[in-house]
Amino acid sequence: MKILIYGFIFLFSAVVGVTAQAPKPLTDSDFQRFESRSGKDVTYPYYLYVPPEIKGATESTKLHTILVLPNNTGKLDDDFAVHEADVKKRMSTAGAIASLLKVAVLMPVFPRPKSDWKIYTHALDRDTMVTDKKEYRRLDLQLLAMIDDARGRLAKDGLKFDKRVLLNGFSAQGMFANRFTFLHPDRVKAAVIGSPGGWPIAPVASYKEKQLRYPIGLADFKTVAGHRVDMAKLRRVPLLIFVGDQDDNDSVPFDDSYDQEDRDLINPLFGKTPIERWEISKNLYKEAGLNAEFKLYPGVKHTVSPQMRDDVRAFLSKYAQ
Repeated sequence: MKILIYGFIFLFSAVVGVTAQAPKPLTDSDFQRFESRSGKDVTYPYYLYVPPEIKGATESTKLHTILVLPNNTGKLDDDFAVHEADVKKRMSTAGAIASLLKVAVLMPVFPRPKSDWKIYTHALDRDTMVTDKKEYRRLDLQLLAMIDDARGRLAKDGLKFDKRVLLNGFSAQGMFANRFTFLHPDRVKAAVIGSPGGWPIAPVASYKEKQLRYPIGLADFKTVAGHRVDMAKLRRVPLLIFVGDQDDNDSVPFDDSYDQEDRDLINPLFGKTPIERWEISKNLYKEAGLNAEFKLYPGVKHTVSPQMRDDVRAFLSKYAQ
C-alpha cells in the first residue's frame, strides 16, 4: 500500500510554534529501553521517556499519564533493527510534548515483516489479530503488557501512573490507535486518530443489512478479540478523529490492509475514497453515542497542518492530567 510515514513528526511539530525555538532533540541517554515481562512466547522492547517536570518530589503524589505513540516504520523489513532504529529516531522528538503535557511517552518496537507482508502489524489489521504466527499475533496485548511493565517500573521510583493511557497516531498509527481503543476502551483515557487509512472502524456490526467484519466493523469482533466490545466504556473515551479534505491516502485498495471481500463491502456501501466515506463514519459514531469529534480540514492532503497540530495539542491537554 502507500507508505504511511508522516506521523512521527507530528507531535514534535505540535510544540514548535508555541516555543521561542525548536526544542532540543533527546539523545539515547535521555530515554530508556525496556523488555516487557509479559510472560508470552514472544515479547518486544519498548522505549520510555519521563520528562523532568514529573520527576520532582512535589509531583510524587500525583497520578500521572502515559502517552502511547504506536510505532510506524513506514516500510516493510525483516530486519528488526530497522524498526528499532526508527523508533529511536521518533523518540528523539518526544521531549517537548512530554514536558508540555507533563506526561511520560511510551513507544513500542513492533516489527513489520517483509516476508509476511500481508500482516500489517503497525495498523493492527485483521491478520495481526488472527495469525497463527506467535511473533505477530495480538500486538494489542503486547502493548498492554508494555504499559503495565512501565507503570510497575515507574512505581518503584515513587511515580504513580494511571492504567488508562493517551493514544495518538496519524495514518497507520491512527489505524492502530483507533482499533486498540475499541479493543481496550477501559485502558484508554483519550485517543487522537488522524487519517486512519481511509476508514475508522465502524461501531456497528452491520450496515444496510451487510455484516461488517473486523476491522470494517464489529460483526465478528468477539471471534477476533475474544470478547465483545464494551460499548458503555467506549462511549466514555473522548476521541478526536481528523483528516484533510484532499487526503487520498487510502489503505482499502491494498491487500496488506484489507481483503477483496472487505473492498467489496466498503466501496459500494460507504464510498470509494476516504472523503466520500467521512460523513457516514461521522454519523455512525454519533448514532452509537460515542464521544467522538470528527474534524475535516479544507485544503489539506495526507499530512498534518499547523491547525491540526494546534487542535491535537489542545485536545491532549484536556486529558493529560
